[in-house]
Amino acid sequence: MRSDRPLPEGTAAQEYEGYELVWSDEFDEPGRPADCWSYEEGFVRNNELQWYQSDNASVHDGCLVITARAESFPNPWYDSLSSDWRRSRENVEFTSACVTTADSFTFRYGRMEVRARIPVAEGSWPAIWTLGNKGAWPENGEVDIMEFYRRDGYPEIMANACWVAAGTENLPEETPGTPATVCSDFLTPDGMVQWDESKTPLSYFMGKDSRWTEKFHMWRMDWDPEYIRIYLDGELLNEITLSKADRPAGEDSGNAFNPFSNSEESFGHYILLNLAIGANGGTPDVSDFPLEYEVDFVRVYKGK
Repeated sequence: MRSDRPLPEGTAAQEYEGYELVWSDEFDEPGRPADCWSYEEGFVRNNELQWYQSDNASVHDGCLVITARAESFPNPWYDSLSSDWRRSRENVEFTSACVTTADSFTFRYGRMEVRARIPVAEGSWPAIWTLGNKGAWPENGEVDIMEFYRRDGYPEIMANACWVAAGTENLPEETPGTPATVCSDFLTPDGMVQWDESKTPLSYFMGKDSRWTEKFHMWRMDWDPEYIRIYLDGELLNEITLSKADRPAGEDSGNAFNPFSNSEESFGHYILLNLAIGANGGTPDVSDFPLEYEVDFVRVYKGK
């Protein structure tokens, strides 16, 4: 951790009326992250530039630190005849890490808190998100509690959810002057994906505090059978009405008709923390590297 930035203050788990803490990682033990975390490996999604590897995730100074590095080596998966972007790249140019609880912990409903400090350099794409454990993306549902990247050169903080919409076949017309919180759709081979998005310019937060990017901030998701609400430092960024993700009875959604609200006993979402490079994040400048994404804690509460 760079010495020119303040360390996070020690913070005991908050007690909330009507909730009990059921899972947490305070990242107090230095070294490799706890066994509750597993790792994505290699090139994974979105034509991103980074090669994911476990070596880029460590715990020190009371934080999980995901480090993105500019380093080059031959792509272990390289195949000169492959049309898959993961294999057609001859070399790796950047490395980073994505840690997940897919193999150890899922939850349904409750409150999730993550205190973190994010890198905001061009090309960086840090995220706090969840995925459903039933079906493949996007039918399993995705919640982006935090994404940061630059859209058309302008840095934004996003709070989103996506799912497969029912009964839609055609790409909708774009509407000029789209508001900051919108639902947008696009086609995939598996059907129409619907997004409920909130986009807040980084300048909004910097206007409140010129040192915003140097500090830790609290992201929170409150999730019940009707709504997902996403907050940043107590300010509501997005409220997602979960009935919008309903699919008619008889449709195989892979997730009991709604990837956020259903009664299937084994249904839940798992947690992902990652630092992507490139793709939506933009074009990285190697002089900015290494980049560090620091997470003070992750806590999940259930309603009593």
